[in-house]
Amino acid sequence: MTRDVPHTTSDGGLTYVSRYTTVQRINHWVTAALFTMLTLSGLSLFHPSLFFLTGLFGGGPSTRAIHPWFGVVLFLSFLMLFFRFWSLNLPNRDDIEWSKRIGDVVSNRHDRLPELGKYNAGQKIVFWGQSILITCMFLSGLVIWDQYFGTYTSIEPKRVALLIHSLAALCAILIIFVHVYAGIWIKGTGRAMMRGNVTGGWAYRHHRKWLRKEAAAHGIASEAEIYAAHHPAPATKAEPPAK
Repeated sequence: MTRDVPHTTSDGGLTYVSRYTTVQRINHWVTAALFTMLTLSGLSLFHPSLFFLTGLFGGGPSTRAIHPWFGVVLFLSFLMLFFRFWSLNLPNRDDIEWSKRIGDVVSNRHDRLPELGKYNAGQKIVFWGQSILITCMFLSGLVIWDQYFGTYTSIEPKRVALLIHSLAALCAILIIFVHVYAGIWIKGTGRAMMRGNVTGGWAYRHHRKWLRKEAAAHGIASEAEIYAAHHPAPATKAEPPAK
């Protein structure tokens, strides 16, 4: 797999560091679209007050037929994301220290936080949480998919699977809300998945260890140079000319 090469632009002298390849971003947005469709179709079948949502998919019968297939394709798409990023989401000591300073995270006191790799503890929780929940939804969904697997299980296992499926879906939706909110709240984060890169200042502030590795691996500006470019020294008054 090829990687985008981090680069420096002349746009105001800012440095932009590649964070995601085009393939990775397409994989992410396909997964997001599938999750959205799975959520809407699932909610339409969850309660009578939400049945009107079936109109988005051609009515009740077609929604019931297509909902499981959304789940299958979502699972496969997320599986690709999982194999791309699982190694970068393994917990380490930095995550413990970051979690202890969650108050500084919320109040944007980044100077008090430990240096981090590509992902922080919150991002890792989202990754592993969704990995577990999507797997639970997929497996429980197979049990209650009567069209193909109805003869393999009795009523009682189906009831348990339906409960697990519903709870896992609810938790997954809540996690996605947090994920989206964090992406909006932390200014500059959305650029990574929209354009594939982030500013050097954003990388220095939030993921300095990752930035240092990228700088060393690809020969871009050093960490100190990136910091200087995004944090220019205050202007000083010119000294009067000598008489």
